[in-house]
Amino acid sequence: MKDRHIVSTAVPMSDRARPRMKSTGPLASLRCAIASLCLGFSAMMAGAAAQDAREIAPTGVLRVAVAVGPAASAFWTTRDPATGKPVGVTVELAKAAAGKLNVPLELVEYQSSDEIAAAGSKGAWDLSFMPADGKREQFVDQGPAYVAYMSGYLIRAGSDITSVADIDRPGIRVGCIEGTSTSRTVEASMKSASVTKFVKPEEAADLIGQSRLDALAMGMEALEELSRRLPGSRVLNEVIQSTGVVVVVPKGKVTAREWAARFLADAKANGTVRRALNQSGFVTAKVAP
Repeated sequence: MKDRHIVSTAVPMSDRARPRMKSTGPLASLRCAIASLCLGFSAMMAGAAAQDAREIAPTGVLRVAVAVGPAASAFWTTRDPATGKPVGVTVELAKAAAGKLNVPLELVEYQSSDEIAAAGSKGAWDLSFMPADGKREQFVDQGPAYVAYMSGYLIRAGSDITSVADIDRPGIRVGCIEGTSTSRTVEASMKSASVTKFVKPEEAADLIGQSRLDALAMGMEALEELSRRLPGSRVLNEVIQSTGVVVVVPKGKVTAREWAARFLADAKANGTVRRALNQSGFVTAKVAP
């Protein structure tokens, strides 16, 4: 038989022979007090986290509403070609929120921010993110912003449009996404051009790619991505609307609103928002103060 190397962990006789002395006196009492405080604090924090989870995600699952579109932005998600599931900035923030609550995550998909807001009164979701808009305040409570959101126009290939001022004229076909604050801005500003609102963002993207639309209004980040996929198209260097993308909860959920505001403040401070933006390709986007 081969010799085996055995490492002895036996206590030397000299140590075993010594009687063990119990730690007594003021120092021992202090140690016990500190240990008790630590245990009490840990229990208190665990209890607070469990209470947060019950208030924010009463079903035991954090349901986060996301908008799915044809191009990504700090607000819009897109579908992963491999899995078909939404991916993007808001998905990463949703994961972080569920992780903080220590509950499973469920993504609830919609086609616009107005759809998300309207569903908030029906108990369909617990938390979401969308461009700030006064019209939605009847459905949701809005918290702080995590990034600025600017909208503009994508112009089809071959068009003679060179500025926003060129768009509002007879014969120009303008598209926007129904249920968005951008669509309301477009409708209010157009007097001569024809405006079509699309329920499905993908349909609008397809039509401008086929030159059946002259201009498409959306968030600048989404338009930049679309432009890269549509040869000859270009994004005008003019902003038609600027707001912030904010965290929201269903109307009247006071505890949820307060928790969401704290979560977002922490996510901005600890780099979660920055990582979510970078991971989705928006490395130049500035995190809101």
